[in-house]
Amino acid sequence: MRTATARPIHVIASDIRAEWKKVYFGAVPYLEAMEELKEVTDMYYADSADSIIRYFLSNASTFRGPRAKEIKAELKALI
Repeated sequence: MRTATARPIHVIASDIRAEWKKVYFGAVPYLEAMEELKEVTDMYYADSADSIIRYFLSNASTFRGPRAKEIKAELKALI
C-alpha cells in the first residue's frame, strides 16, 4: 500500500535506469511503463501499475547489488 512518503514510480524507474547499466531485455517494457507512472493506482493503457511492477520484479533478477536491493524493496512495499 502506498504511504505518504513513497516516491513516485517514475522517479524510482529513473533510479533504476541510472543504476542498472544493461537492463535485461525482459524487464525493458515494464521499466518503460514504470517511467510513465506516478502512483500504484495508475493505469498504463490496460495494465495496472501494480501488475507492471510485479512483472518488472519478476524480470529483474539480474538487477543486483545493495542499491538494487533497496529499490526492489521499495517497489515491493508499494504493492
